[in-house]
Amino acid sequence: MCRSRSCGVREANNLEREIVAFILWILAVILVIAGIVALVRREYLWGAVLIIVGLLVGPGGVSIFT
Repeated sequence: MCRSRSCGVREANNLEREIVAFILWILAVILVIAGIVALVRREYLWGAVLIIVGLLVGPGGVSIFT
């Protein structure tokens, strides 16, 4: 149990990081799905770009924000 003032700040920072990670994950999923749809429509360059950007943004992959 934490008795200092900084403990609440750390908990808030952890919550903010989890929220941002979740938002980035959702954004990455949307980008990859849009890329797959573009590939199905035979828009190969646009589909590849969307998939690559989705993989770069996603917190599970190589995130450009960390």
